[in-house]
Amino acid sequence: MKIDGTRANDRATELVLAYYAAFNRGDWTGMLDCLDDQVVHDLNQGPRETGRAQFAVFLQRMAASYREQLGEIVVMSSPDGRRAAAEYVVRGEYLADDAGLPKARGQKYELPGGAFFEIRNNKIARVSNYYNLQEWLAQVS
Repeated sequence: MKIDGTRANDRATELVLAYYAAFNRGDWTGMLDCLDDQVVHDLNQGPRETGRAQFAVFLQRMAASYREQLGEIVVMSSPDGRRAAAEYVVRGEYLADDAGLPKARGQKYELPGGAFFEIRNNKIARVSNYYNLQEWLAQVS
């Protein structure tokens, strides 16, 4: 299949890939540019947060405690481009203590993860992240 940007699902796939490319560059502004102003963010086994400003706070916390790269990214999208899903492998290092989690000592980890997206007006309106928290805890404990 040639992805030429003329189909809604191509645009959705390109948007999600741009979001993850910005993540891998540590380009938080680029990530935020992919999001709707009222983006809904479902944290893995955590609360739901709403708004681009809340997402920016989340990114700052993540940047302070973790250094991560996502690889082997596969994106799937619905024909109408309103939904997308991604699967990837997280390779990271736990740099600084994160509230409620074990002490950080520079532990390295690798585990699969995934996310579901809702897309509106060529922006990410919802992102729900999932990974195996127990596996992560086993790797950093």
